[in-house]
Amino acid sequence: MADRYLSFTGTAPGRFLTRRLGLPQPAALHRWSPERPTLEGALLLLTAGKSTLDDMAAVLARTGLEVRTEATAQGPAGVVLDATGVADVEALAEVHAALHPVVRSVADGGRVVVLGAALDPADHHQAAAQQALEGFVRSLGKEIGRGRTVTLVRIVGAAAGSVAGAESTFRFLLSPRSAYVSGQVIEVRGAGGDGGAGEMSVPEDWARPLAGRTALVTGAARGIGRAVAETLARDGARVVCLDVPGAAAELDVVAARLDGGRALALDITSADAGARIGEALPDGLDVLVHNAGITRDRKLANMPAERWGSVLDVNLASVLRTTDVLLGDGVVRRGGRIVATASIAGIAGNVGQTNYAASKAGVVGFVRALAPRGWGEHGVTVNAVAPGFIETKMTAAVPLFVREAGRRMNSLGQGGLPVDVAETIAWLAGPGSWGVNGQVVRVCGQSLLGA
Repeated sequence: MADRYLSFTGTAPGRFLTRRLGLPQPAALHRWSPERPTLEGALLLLTAGKSTLDDMAAVLARTGLEVRTEATAQGPAGVVLDATGVADVEALAEVHAALHPVVRSVADGGRVVVLGAALDPADHHQAAAQQALEGFVRSLGKEIGRGRTVTLVRIVGAAAGSVAGAESTFRFLLSPRSAYVSGQVIEVRGAGGDGGAGEMSVPEDWARPLAGRTALVTGAARGIGRAVAETLARDGARVVCLDVPGAAAELDVVAARLDGGRALALDITSADAGARIGEALPDGLDVLVHNAGITRDRKLANMPAERWGSVLDVNLASVLRTTDVLLGDGVVRRGGRIVATASIAGIAGNVGQTNYAASKAGVVGFVRALAPRGWGEHGVTVNAVAPGFIETKMTAAVPLFVREAGRRMNSLGQGGLPVDVAETIAWLAGPGSWGVNGQVVRVCGQSLLGA
């Protein structure tokens, strides 16, 4: 369903009226397209404190943006502030000094990325200063406006100050692909990992980073799942689209549109689902996307056991069962990526969704616990996305005022699109994202609740 308010605020009368009434003024977001694949403008690289990174400019230059170290009359498309060397409260003044003069000049739809370091448990002054960056970034994201986003990237475990492990993350955050990701804190392991998934892998072609790889997407017949399948295929993957047999007709249509796409009609909650997926993929799997999910909303006092059980089975138990089988049988190959779909509801809760929120919070627990072991034992990364209000057929069916509240209660003042979730999953699924593990990235426009 079209967001008429967003369209109205893009007109001269709409801008005038909403400004006079103090109403939200969301900006139309620049999302990736073949015609406009990059941000439009230069990238300003600044430093607060003494930098601990030795190859930042070179890595940023590979994003395709011109890197500058001094502000010019023309505002930048993005700003990267290296604050990894901020180790005490006094050094935080340099964060203010660096960004205060330039933040207003960042282009509409631009990006601000602050780089932080891991918190040092042996130095409480450094830990306090680095943690302060999180509050700073979340607050700046809520005030910067005009479709601009702000993100904190923590560089951890970098050998000799290398940020090579963050290249795919910079390419994502400093591009139109991250239009609906803001106010997030993302940890990225630097070069010099400990083997397994930490072994550095760079795509031969960053335009098609998944070329030659096989991906499985559950719940692929419609909505977010369909967008994920299409985006992974765009990036070069051979995509197996899985959904329930009742959606087989829609599933076939989706798979037929993809180059090398295949349809697999299967109930993901069946006890033998993992084994059947393994049989369908005798050559193995590189990317496993757990996207299938259902809602059966009702307040707990009115919720029968069937509504509780069905949601937990589809959204959580099936994720655990199939992952155990596919990892245990070696179907997910070393260097593989597992990405699950959580939800803001699992982080902040939601009225009438105790079952759904429990299942999605369970996905977060699954990711955080499995990620270190998946890295060490199986050579795979395990991450999750947590969508906020996304424009789908499901959200189009909710009452008008609830829908409008969902759209406006985030820093970008609008709902996201399925492709916003898909782009985030594609970044996490890429071979260059070997340094990203155990992360739950909220695709919510920086929701004002739970973000």
